Amino acid sequence: MAAQSMFNDFDTIVIGAGIQGSYTAYHLSENNKTLLIDQFALPHSRGSSHGHTRIIRKAYNKAYYAQMMTECYQLWKQLEAEANVELLRQTGLLVLGKEGNSEFQSIKSTLVENKIPTESLTFEEFSRRFPAINLPKEESALLEKSAGILYANRALKTVQDLFRRFGGTICDGEKVVDIQPGSLVTVTTTAGIYRAKSLVITAGPWTNKLLNLVGLQLPLKTLRINVCYWKENVPGTYGISKGFPCFVKISDSTQHHIYGLPSNEYPGLVKVCYHSGSDVDPDERDILFQQPSQDVNLLSNYLSKEFPGLDPKPAIVEYCMYTVTPDQDFILDHHPEHNNIIIGAGFSGHGFKLAPVVGKVLCELSIGKKPSYDLSPFKIQRFRLTLKSLL
Repeated sequence: MAAQSMFNDFDTIVIGAGIQGSYTAYHLSENNKTLLIDQFALPHSRGSSHGHTRIIRKAYNKAYYAQMMTECYQLWKQLEAEANVELLRQTGLLVLGKEGNSEFQSIKSTLVENKIPTESLTFEEFSRRFPAINLPKEESALLEKSAGILYANRALKTVQDLFRRFGGTICDGEKVVDIQPGSLVTVTTTAGIYRAKSLVITAGPWTNKLLNLVGLQLPLKTLRINVCYWKENVPGTYGISKGFPCFVKISDSTQHHIYGLPSNEYPGLVKVCYHSGSDVDPDERDILFQQPSQDVNLLSNYLSKEFPGLDPKPAIVEYCMYTVTPDQDFILDHHPEHNNIIIGAGFSGHGFKLAPVVGKVLCELSIGKKPSYDLSPFKIQRFRLTLKSLL
């Protein structure tokens, strides 16, 4: 009688059960024995995929994201149908900025060239339709009609539930402590040892800590983001039930965008955030900073001028993590030395909505199938890297 193996064998292991890893596992589970590992007990709020809402949109300054979003909408709708749950709500998205701003013009061009339903609003039309916003006279406004809100926590749970229903295995509360490359990749956690023909790493802010185990470091920065909610002076002024849209402000005076969603998850509170944050080790995210945050002060000043219906002092501040690449583009690629180790990283604060397609292409890479999309913008080789020698 053969001795029982000390390993738990799978076709594919996915490390990181945020939305990207969970969607990858969901796609793999169709005909692949798949294990999804997360270091924290699920659900958790330690990474980048938690929270009530995200914006879903096609308004991008890079056409390849807008084109990927066409299928993303289809796959999100498919997920809704499979689980019989609402995950999206159409609100529209206002893109605000100066005509002379190159990014504003790039977004406008992408919307037009891809025939995405959009209105260009004159100052008078904007003031009539959105009187609760003081748009500066030198700025323009676009309304992308198909944009809206994704219910993030609900979406993540739905993907994980369906993955389990389709035969997938989730091991949460297990931290990965070792990865041994090979024709079978061996992954050791605090609770077990697992082997698979391929490994997908989608560990968000912890990506480089894991890649250190396989001799690779990527140019990723981890940022702590202040997720701010602001009280309406008159409840409902900026409410989703009143048809108020999401918005993004393309500003010349700030380095990064400001974005907002209508009052929804917290009654009477509007989510408005700065699209950047402070560098932080992901394991030290919750250490309190004594100094007032510069981005919160920036938001307060902005809202006091352009959103007079909001109290310019935040009512709630929560935390989230971004993992950012130098060019704000994703990393979707094989490990340079180990073809059966796949990396999905650097989603730079705009990856949630794209998870259905990201998961699809990471699945394709891991099973040796030709990717459905041109992944040249997402290759590791665009960065100059020095591979560490493996011990």
